[in-house]
Amino acid sequence: MNLNVTKMIFSWFFLVCLCFPISFEIENNAYPIVSKASALSSESMPLTSNTFVEIAKQRNPAVVNVSMKSKTSKSRGKFKNPGPPGRGQNDQFRDFYDKFFKQQPRGRGQERTPRRGGTGSGFIIDAEGHILTNNHVVDGADEIVVNLDDDKEYTAKLIGTDPKTDIALIKIKRKDGDAAPFPYLQLGDSDKLEVGEWVVAIGNPFGLPHTVTVGVVSAKGRNIGAGAYDEFIQTDASINPGNSGGPLINIRGEVIGINTAIISGGGPGGGNVGIGFAIPTNLVKSILTDLREKGKVTRGWLGVMIQKITPDLAKSFSLKDNNGALVGDVIPDGPAAKAGIKRGDVIVEFNGQEVNNMEKLPKIVAQTTPDSDVNVLVIRDGKSMTLNVHIAILKDTSQRVAQGGATEDPLGMQGQDITPELAQSLNLDSEEGVLVSDVTAGQSAAEAGIKRGDVITEIDRKSVSNMSEYKRSLGAIKKGRTVLFLIKRGGTTIYIAVKLK
Repeated sequence: MNLNVTKMIFSWFFLVCLCFPISFEIENNAYPIVSKASALSSESMPLTSNTFVEIAKQRNPAVVNVSMKSKTSKSRGKFKNPGPPGRGQNDQFRDFYDKFFKQQPRGRGQERTPRRGGTGSGFIIDAEGHILTNNHVVDGADEIVVNLDDDKEYTAKLIGTDPKTDIALIKIKRKDGDAAPFPYLQLGDSDKLEVGEWVVAIGNPFGLPHTVTVGVVSAKGRNIGAGAYDEFIQTDASINPGNSGGPLINIRGEVIGINTAIISGGGPGGGNVGIGFAIPTNLVKSILTDLREKGKVTRGWLGVMIQKITPDLAKSFSLKDNNGALVGDVIPDGPAAKAGIKRGDVIVEFNGQEVNNMEKLPKIVAQTTPDSDVNVLVIRDGKSMTLNVHIAILKDTSQRVAQGGATEDPLGMQGQDITPELAQSLNLDSEEGVLVSDVTAGQSAAEAGIKRGDVITEIDRKSVSNMSEYKRSLGAIKKGRTVLFLIKRGGTTIYIAVKLK
């Protein structure tokens, strides 16, 4: 009997020893979540099985449904669902904003003025009622309607928009009889986010209000081709059409991202496949003051066309590595041109910040205060030099894209002279150069990235103004060599290195 008691005591002691270190580690590394209050401020709480339940309870009141109505131009006939705004039919990235047309029955032959409506998500960021959402959720709205968790409905005022980052700031006012201030969420530090962290998404997928999903941070700094300021957080938390503009929340209850895009699973709904993207809150913080005070974002402008440095380009420019941003062209009379930056320079440092890749430079420049002086470190012909640049204000400009339609060469592409008529029809600003009229798939030019409609203006840093000069330049190049082309593409100028097989 005594032996059995001893065995039982030992078994319980062994079990406690196994469990205690695990419990102790969780408590000492607990992620705090936010206490339930109007301000929703952070307060430590141990990570338990109810953590996500508490986050959902405390965050839901500050997450809102955002819908909009807008008048479209008058026309006759039937109207169809225009689909997600700003996306082509073959675009693999689909946003969440589900637009549709609402029509009232009318007599035959009468004019119709349909009202376009849509729905998305958003979240309140202060007690005064400022709300962050996506620009595409409210773009073109004549009326913005906000519904809170308590079913109260408000008409929102548009405060500011930034299409470049797809961020919009709207505001609602307390109604008569509203005693308490609006509950709101706090913006966390997205730079401290780690891959593998738990995150919670709250929004209105497919119009289902205040839906909570849980996942992890799958990756950081994703570039999905949405624009110059791509730096998305990737998550596998389930987000779908209607989640756009909603918060991505860390385990502390802080917003670390704004849900914006997904890779669609196809089908009519374009549902979740476990890959979603959110705009980091630190990017939002950098433009929030401008949105509040000016209604738009003022960014710095350098005045250069840049491109990624490939191994072939690094070799052609005698660079030690692929770091930096290669200057493909310099805008005349722009800040860079006035400072002495030239085509072919490699920018490796801007205003004390290292530029280790092309994608980083536009973000650094954009966050630079216009009308300020900065030092730019460039590599030119293998030598480093520092130039002082006076940064200007970035203004929106439209870009023209050339397309064309004849003499094949060893690189697998066809070129032709640019006639005055061709230049006019293709909106080319010059008749100099060689127009690429076709590119053969699988050949050297296509593999390097040359496209139909490109205009070749230089070969190996020497000017090419017509087909005769083009053929002469290529004929002097030995097989197996890498040829450096300067290409005009639409409103940009880029370098492309092509290996002559």
